[in-house]
This record gives sequence, C-alpha cells and structure tokens, in this order.
Amino acid sequence: MTVEDNKKNDEAAIKRVIEGGVEAIRAKDLDGVMSMYAPELVSFDIVPPLQYVGADAYRKQWKEVFSLFPGPINYEMVDLSITVGDDVAFAHSFNRLSATLPTGQKIGNWLRWTACFQKMNGKWLIAHMQASVPVDLEHGKAVLDLKP
Repeated sequence: MTVEDNKKNDEAAIKRVIEGGVEAIRAKDLDGVMSMYAPELVSFDIVPPLQYVGADAYRKQWKEVFSLFPGPINYEMVDLSITVGDDVAFAHSFNRLSATLPTGQKIGNWLRWTACFQKMNGKWLIAHMQASVPVDLEHGKAVLDLKP
C-alpha cells in the first residue's frame, strides 16, 4: 500500500470517528461521545472553565449538556477538513448543536471546531479539541448569529 493510500485510509477512519461522535451526540449516547476522546484529552470548549483536562472531566461536561435538553438534540457539521500525518492529524469545521431548553427557548448557533487526533494503538482519538465563537471586542460579547 502506498503512502497516499495510507493517508486516505487514515482520513476515512478519522471521518468515521467524527461521524460516530455526531450520531452519538444526536442520540445523547454519552459512552459513544466519549469513545472519540483520548484519556489525556485537553479541551478548550465554549463554556467555562478555560480548559478541561482528561476525558473524565470532559465526560461530566457532556453529561450536563445532555441533561440540559429534555427533547432531541440535532448536531450539524459543515466544511469538514482533515489533514493526516503519520500518527497525528487535525480536523476543523463549523458545527452547530441545536436543541430546546426546558423553558422553550431554542438554541443553535454555529461555532468553530478544531480537533487534533493522535493514533493510539491503531485507533484515531481526539487528544486536543477547541470550540470557539467570534467575539465583538468593542462590546466584549460573543457574536452568535454568524453562519458558514
């Protein structure tokens, strides 16, 4: 198999990990979501604190997210790009989680997502993840109405 074939296979494997994670989010499947992450994950998410260190800390965050929404959760991803190296890779996209709060308020703004993958024991896992939204620096507020 050529180097190019290996990269294509690895890119496809990473895409399957991401797609499985998206389906797990939609299903509120906590174990399925966590199967994407390395045990030593470092995550910079859009909600406090500044960082989550370790998959166990991030598991608590996802459990809280799922408990916030009594109804279904939709998760969209557009403009996914994956770049693969030998045992590390990165991906970025625009993502949107949409759901309804118990108050009836609908949420669902787009965010920027970047994930750094590491190949561990033959499996691609997210070792670092960052989600962000643009900020209006003049007013110190997140800009939540942008679309890809």
